[in-house]
Amino acid sequence: MFPKPKPALSPNSYAYESEPMVKSTGFREYDARWLFGKEINLMGIQALGLGLGTLIGELGAKKEIVTGHDFRGYSASIKYALMSGLMAAGCKVHDIGLAVTPMAYFAQFDLDVPCVAMVTASHNDNGWTGVKMGANRPLTFGPDEMTRLKEIVLNAAFASGAGSYQFHENFPARYIADLTNRPKLKRKLKVVVACGNGTAGAFAPQVMEKIGCEVIPLDTELDHTFPKYNPNPEDMKMLHAIRDAVLAHKADVGLGFDGDGDRCGVVDDTGEEIFADKVGVMLARDMSALHANARFVVDVKSTGLFVTDPVLQQQGAQVTYWKTGHSYMKRRTNELGALAGFEKSGHFFFNAPFGRGYDDGLVSAIAICEMLDHAPGKTMSDLKNALPKTWSSPTMAPHCDDEVKYDIVAQVVKHFEDEKAKGNKVAGQPIRDLVTVNGVRVTVEDGSWGLVRASSNKPELVVVVESPVSEARMRDMFAAIDAVLRTHPEVGAYNQTI
Repeated sequence: MFPKPKPALSPNSYAYESEPMVKSTGFREYDARWLFGKEINLMGIQALGLGLGTLIGELGAKKEIVTGHDFRGYSASIKYALMSGLMAAGCKVHDIGLAVTPMAYFAQFDLDVPCVAMVTASHNDNGWTGVKMGANRPLTFGPDEMTRLKEIVLNAAFASGAGSYQFHENFPARYIADLTNRPKLKRKLKVVVACGNGTAGAFAPQVMEKIGCEVIPLDTELDHTFPKYNPNPEDMKMLHAIRDAVLAHKADVGLGFDGDGDRCGVVDDTGEEIFADKVGVMLARDMSALHANARFVVDVKSTGLFVTDPVLQQQGAQVTYWKTGHSYMKRRTNELGALAGFEKSGHFFFNAPFGRGYDDGLVSAIAICEMLDHAPGKTMSDLKNALPKTWSSPTMAPHCDDEVKYDIVAQVVKHFEDEKAKGNKVAGQPIRDLVTVNGVRVTVEDGSWGLVRASSNKPELVVVVESPVSEARMRDMFAAIDAVLRTHPEVGAYNQTI
């Protein structure tokens, strides 16, 4: 009988090596993230595998699962511990080796396997580990499944069985062939492919070359110490490195991939970063020109242009705002049969004929190149400048402990609900609209808005502001939002601000 996990154990001790340690806060809204060694140990990962195998049985799914791991110094050992738990729970494990997350999602379809467990901490700093899980392709777990998984693991309520193992040799070649089995671009594009020394570096340059791009590689060598910056296309350090390479090489576009390859960031030919929500508007314009009355899902962090853009309105595009988070967005895009879902973080979800419904940074990169192919004579900056002007912040994240962040956000939501009920002004104007599907998005009379929500995978809050009027109004909104946050001493410093 496998022992019940402890919330903490002293490192370098007998107990640490012979008992599972699993901190409960690692079970997030739609995936799992822990500081490896401090919040979970290898036996804790085994317990997670046992719990996941047990849950798969409860959900009625066939006990077969794809596993892969990202390029961190400890990810392979974590995957093997996870697999031992899965097999002990009676699962047949299909191991695809080193992979980007969307390669594991692709494997569910290609190998006809219903479940997935991808070992990755995505763009989190070194020291973090995690698992993205699902039992119903192309969807991944949401809060209900994660809550049940947490109960099973922490109570050691495990099923047992006799599982098996199969390694799929050279699986990346199948993934790359699937992505590149399409007509080559008519237009010769020079593209900076930036990977921040993360896992995508092993695959992204090949894919972009095969579709007909001239590739300028940037930090594509695999190095799990991430020596220059975290592979995160929302991080301004990464975006500025791409900018410098675009300008130095006179490239048509710069594409930056996150640590596990399911997101893509964009820098235009002038070296200016285009936040992913604006890229989403550009792609929605391109896609809705080809498909009448196209439906799109966008997250609450995204620009208001999805609703106000005259081109999208003219083309009959229908847009739904939804909860931030790859699992929520994927599920809603699937439920509504939307053509695509766009998230400000760079998770894009393409349904047929563009994709299979899951988020893949390389599918996004190909869609961006094909958009340029559909616009001969136009540059990326031309397409960006054709959008109505708005002033947007990057995603900003003040520290807030996991144990209190949801309570803080609930208090912030109530604050703005009370302000609206009293007719009070925010940033000098009446509140026009509140969206509370995920934290609170406050829109005032001139269309300027600010968002506060809890991060789903780190001890942080998330803050985004935008104005269609001016940079000054964007800064007014940030000041108003931040003033409310500063009334809560539990809210710490930002990772970046405007």
